[in-house]
Amino acid sequence: MNVADDLKEIFDKMPEAFVPEKAAGINATIQLDLSGDDGGSWLLKIANGQISAEEGASDSADLTLGMDASDYVALSRGEANPMGLFMGGKIQLQGDMSLAMKFQEMFDVG
Repeated sequence: MNVADDLKEIFDKMPEAFVPEKAAGINATIQLDLSGDDGGSWLLKIANGQISAEEGASDSADLTLGMDASDYVALSRGEANPMGLFMGGKIQLQGDMSLAMKFQEMFDVG
């Protein structure tokens, strides 16, 4: 599988991997700006215990995360440590830092 196929699979399965209890009280838009081969921009909207994912960008995202598309695939599969990527300068963050910390916990990667 290539990165584009991996990303499609990740975003398609995101609603079923989402754990609503871990997103209680969160109403937010997260923009993912993924660079590199097969990268792009995606919007994740979290509200009322649900998540939706769509391609696109927003001027009013609560959190914008930028990283290489292959790093996002590894992160989504539990193969990479988010703090390690951030400390290594591989994740750029703008906006709500507390939302960024909660984001990874909202999914059952198992």
